[in-house]
Amino acid sequence: MSVSAKAPARAGGYLTVVVGAVVGLLVTAGVAGTEENGLAFGRAAAPEEIAAWDIDIRPDGVGLPPGSASAAGGEELFYERCAACHGEFGEGVDRWPVLMGGFDTLTEDRPEKTVGSYWPYTSTLWDYIHRAMPFGEAQSLTDDEVYAVSLYVLYLNDLVELDAVHDQDSFAAIEMPNADGFFMPDPRPDTPTDEPCMRACDVPTEIVGKARILDVTPDQEGEGTLE
Repeated sequence: MSVSAKAPARAGGYLTVVVGAVVGLLVTAGVAGTEENGLAFGRAAAPEEIAAWDIDIRPDGVGLPPGSASAAGGEELFYERCAACHGEFGEGVDRWPVLMGGFDTLTEDRPEKTVGSYWPYTSTLWDYIHRAMPFGEAQSLTDDEVYAVSLYVLYLNDLVELDAVHDQDSFAAIEMPNADGFFMPDPRPDTPTDEPCMRACDVPTEIVGKARILDVTPDQEGEGTLE
């Protein structure tokens, strides 16, 4: 009985020591983190950890990794990794995105926004394929494979020759048809220049289209005209 009566006290004392040690370690880590990077906890990220997240590519091509490929080199890869959704010629399967064509449709009621007709920079194409494709297997392509697939998509839009080899510099220099449809840098101010209206605002409004006219509402016999 005497042994069992003392066991809880020993366990409690042991738990107190352990908790105290853990708290002490956390405090020490907090102090170290504060001295190292000005934060109350943690540590500075290692260069390789930053590199794993720093994968964005700027519109002017800054950030593109070294590499080279041709559209011919991306043809078979596109068939194997991309055609199931986008079709063998970029025409799109079912409701998956169309990648080619659509030129001169951006001012129509139903524009076809494809890589060829809408996307402004080749670097955006490389960045998106590298970051998010193939669907379900994102970032599984090597850098050269991304160049090859990107160039094949551009080839489908008659923007590069099939056998022309491009490196990161010549790839970024390829001019897209809709490059002038975007602005870089954004000319808009970061903050509103005028005091915003918050109550009883008299804002001119113009109706530019109706659902029936735009043909987004299904027609049904016997219904009156929407006004």
